[in-house]
Amino acid sequence: MSYLPSQPYPPMHGVVPLIAYPHPIAPPPGCGVLVVSVNRGPYMIPAPVTSRFKIDRQVVAIPGEGTWHVAVPAGGHDVRYTDFMGVPLMTTSLMVQPGAAHHLVFRFGGWRNRVHDGYGTDVTRFGLWSNYSVALVTLVVGGLACCGVFGVMLGSTG
Repeated sequence: MSYLPSQPYPPMHGVVPLIAYPHPIAPPPGCGVLVVSVNRGPYMIPAPVTSRFKIDRQVVAIPGEGTWHVAVPAGGHDVRYTDFMGVPLMTTSLMVQPGAAHHLVFRFGGWRNRVHDGYGTDVTRFGLWSNYSVALVTLVVGGLACCGVFGVMLGSTG
């Protein structure tokens, strides 16, 4: 009985399981490695804990801040962080070359959420304002609306 020569990776037929590793990995044939760095943000609960990392709408489990390595098939990909309800916080596009490592740094900031590549270039396609900015705008708009309603009510009774 003869066996086929051993292969380092099982044949995947175009599907690569998206798993984040805390250490560098060698990409499977026809794939590249996405090196993702994530900060905790200025929040009491770290942003990566409450957010979801997605590649082409598929969730990749990244347990927290730090640097993570994910093998992805070569080609174009939509990469994003969303909140727990699926609303995008940061999005970018990436063209992965086989055998290469591609760095993305997701920065949750005090005012804006941004994505940078390995050279420090801002590659954010969409970056939502941070939770602090959204809360500040909501309080201002709500305060103006509330004061306006009370002002009209007081003006009409007097």
